[in-house]
Amino acid sequence: MLYFCTIIQTKNYTMSALNDFLTLINGHLWGVPMIVLLLGTHLYLTIRLRFPQRYIFKAIRLSIKRDKGSTGDVSQFSALATSLAGTIGTGNIIGVATAVTMGGPGAVFWCWMTGVLGIATKYAEGLLAIKYRITTKDGKMLGGPMYAIERGLGCRWLGIVFALCTVLASFFIGNMIQCNSISMLLHEGYHIPPLYTGIAIALLTCAVIMFGVKGIARVCEGLVPFMALFYVGGCLWLLGINHEYVWPALKLIVTDAFTPHASTGGFVGSSMMIAMRYGIARGLFSNESGLGSAPIVAAAAQTRNPVRQALVSSTSPFWDTVVICAITGLVLVSSIMADPSIDSTAGATLTKVAFGQIPTFGPFVLTMGILTFSFSTILGWSYLGEKALEYMFGRKARYVYRILWISATFIGSVTAINLVWNLGDTCNALMALPNIVSLLLLSGVIVKETRHYLWENRLDEEG
Repeated sequence: MLYFCTIIQTKNYTMSALNDFLTLINGHLWGVPMIVLLLGTHLYLTIRLRFPQRYIFKAIRLSIKRDKGSTGDVSQFSALATSLAGTIGTGNIIGVATAVTMGGPGAVFWCWMTGVLGIATKYAEGLLAIKYRITTKDGKMLGGPMYAIERGLGCRWLGIVFALCTVLASFFIGNMIQCNSISMLLHEGYHIPPLYTGIAIALLTCAVIMFGVKGIARVCEGLVPFMALFYVGGCLWLLGINHEYVWPALKLIVTDAFTPHASTGGFVGSSMMIAMRYGIARGLFSNESGLGSAPIVAAAAQTRNPVRQALVSSTSPFWDTVVICAITGLVLVSSIMADPSIDSTAGATLTKVAFGQIPTFGPFVLTMGILTFSFSTILGWSYLGEKALEYMFGRKARYVYRILWISATFIGSVTAINLVWNLGDTCNALMALPNIVSLLLLSGVIVKETRHYLWENRLDEEG
């Protein structure tokens, strides 16, 4: 008995030590240098591509228009919906609340700015995804940063590093954490046992991913617009309740973003630098611009040339950060102005309190938002990880991956996964680094393609 107790204690100590080590590593990986690198890449590409943000409305029109006769596995809208499914998650709700709690109202402005600047990086990622994608023997499209790194830079080993980190991150960030969030939410709010939740998620996931990218895309193109409209509708309802505070909240968000001293007026003190730190970090993590996940899906899109899909891809940070994160931030700031007593409330609890202002229906809106955001993330990341594994081991590996993926949804629902958060953050950082390298080294190719198709008005030309 003493022997087994010793083993358990040793195991707990080892897990705790590993968690502490990863926390230390992530403090460096996701510290100021990484934020500067990501934001610097956004700025560099924005300037070099002559501010592609100005084409956002053209890009939105292209995203809902089928590019008939073009090669690809799914429509441009389906690819965008699947990409958004993997991007929009609990970070859009709870992550923004954490930014407001830690960084003050000004954090919302800086979060929004990362979405605006991230449009250029998502554009570049989408362009390279189509430029360097390949067609398999059975006519399927494969692409993403690993192919751009191999075919554009001639560096397969770095492509393998990216693919490996993508596979690992898919299980941590895209699967187990999302399942655990759903399980905890249903258990705490509705007393549903995690076992039942795990079985339900596993069955639903199995029913979708066994049909491959077309099955995932069909579900996502219906689920993503619904969940976004449903959640935004709830936010607009809250803004209606606090309508007299909406304009003051907007002014406070902007002024606090450039206030060098601690903010006042019902908010925990925060300086401009703290607001920038938390706002930029939350924005970067939310829209995933520069991470390299979205181009894997973009490569499957039906499009006649790389720039058309690049424009469609660029709308992702607009919807994710400029719209959803921004409206969440406005709801939270206006709610705090309406009731200053909730200012010191922690991130997740702050969101619950804010949505609790809607009689009866409020908690349901928040629950549905988190449920749909989390489940869509599970579907979106399943495709990303599968294609990354296929890059390393070939097409047959996808069947093993799908079995492991479905199993992980159940495990994530019924177990405590504190260590998984740190593992996921580490893998995400190791994904971002080779992707950013490829974006910077291949920026000349991006400019050349953009000049030919966009600046010289040849968007309808086959490429």
